[in-house]
Amino acid sequence: MQNEYKNINRISKTYFKIIYFYLTQPTPSMSKTSNLKTAELEKISHLDYFNIAVSVDCVIFGYDNKELKVLLIKSDLEEFTGMWSLLGDLVRPDENIESAPYRVLKERTGLDDVFLDQVYTFGDIGRHPSGRVITTAYYSLMDINHHKLKLTHNELHWHKVNDLKKLAFDHKRILDRSLERLREQVMEHPIIFNLLPEKFSLRELQDLYQAILGVDLDRRNFRKKIAHKDWLIDLDEMEDDVPHRPGKL
Repeated sequence: MQNEYKNINRISKTYFKIIYFYLTQPTPSMSKTSNLKTAELEKISHLDYFNIAVSVDCVIFGYDNKELKVLLIKSDLEEFTGMWSLLGDLVRPDENIESAPYRVLKERTGLDDVFLDQVYTFGDIGRHPSGRVITTAYYSLMDINHHKLKLTHNELHWHKVNDLKKLAFDHKRILDRSLERLREQVMEHPIIFNLLPEKFSLRELQDLYQAILGVDLDRRNFRKKIAHKDWLIDLDEMEDDVPHRPGKL
């Protein structure tokens, strides 16, 4: 009798192992995708992550009277009362981030035909008093004297870049980074001409480069470098109504 009980016990353990094995195996309706979760479940489990806003900020450079300038607007936030800021806005829920800076420029200035280049993304915690906002900066170049601003609300004005010490948010940092980007590109790409009229002299072009780079350039070396780039066309015309010896255009 004792041997029978031992046999029954052994058989029971065997069946238990078999049942446990089958219970723990994937059923025909299960597959390797069983570990996947829905997008809605992902959102519910990470609500804080999906409450982060995205914005764009536009650094619009201009050039006038041998000075590099940037277009600024008075901040409309109480936390930055009396301070100037770059032109920017939150990216709308139904808007691509690449479209947002063009919308901002159109709404704030009336301009829609200006050069834009992406600079950098800024996402420091606490950069915006309303909450977590990650912004992508773009810089733009425009000829001040031939692109008239159509809107002037919120005290929209040009400011000399060299005179700016502090801006709202982290916009001074964004401005500085954009200026670095501009300086990197002006000697390698013909983007600088967006700041000039169609006709200009080599003297005016050198003045512009000096304003951007913040250094004095040797006249002979500058003209040699520019000539090698084959960016210019000699119009066989001369400057007129200038207080110095007229230069070629």
